[in-house]
Amino acid sequence: MALKCFFVPYMLLLSCLVAAGVATIIDGELLSSMIGVQGRIYCKEGSKLTPIQGAVARVTCETADEYGYEGEDVTVLSQATDAKGYFLATLSSSEVKNYKKVNIKECRAFLELSPAETCSFPTEINRGISGAILQTYRLVENKLKMKLFTVGPFVFSPEETQDKSIPNGY
Repeated sequence: MALKCFFVPYMLLLSCLVAAGVATIIDGELLSSMIGVQGRIYCKEGSKLTPIQGAVARVTCETADEYGYEGEDVTVLSQATDAKGYFLATLSSSEVKNYKKVNIKECRAFLELSPAETCSFPTEINRGISGAILQTYRLVENKLKMKLFTVGPFVFSPEETQDKSIPNGY
C-alpha cells in the first residue's frame, strides 16, 4: 500500500515534468544523466488485452570500454507493474561500474517475468523477446534530469507461440 501511495503521485509528477521535445541517443551521452524506461505489460487471450500486475521488464545495455572494445552488459530490472500494467526501470551512472570509462552502445528492453501462471509466455509483440531498442527519449526536467524512453506495450500469452519473425527462435 505504501508503494502505491508513493508510486501514483510520483508518476503524476513525472508526467507533468516531461518536456515537449523529443531527442535521439547521441553516442556516449546516454548516461550523462539518469535514464528511465517505461511501458505497459499485458496478457493477450484471443483479442482481449488485460494488464498484468506484478510483471517485470528488463533493460540491457551493451557497453564498450574507453578503447572501443566490447565490455560487460549492464542490466536492470523494472519495478513490478502496477494494476494497470505500467512499469518503470531506471539506470543511473552510479550503477555502472567505471562509468566514466564506459560508453553505452545500445540499450534494449525485454519482457522478463509474468507472475500470472495462466499467462506466462512472452511474445515478440513490440519486440518483447528480441528486445525493443531504446531510440528516442523525452527529457524530464527535474533535479534528476531523466531521459525517459517509452517502449511496448509488451505482451504475454497463455500459450507458447511459434512466431516466425524471430530468426532461430530469438
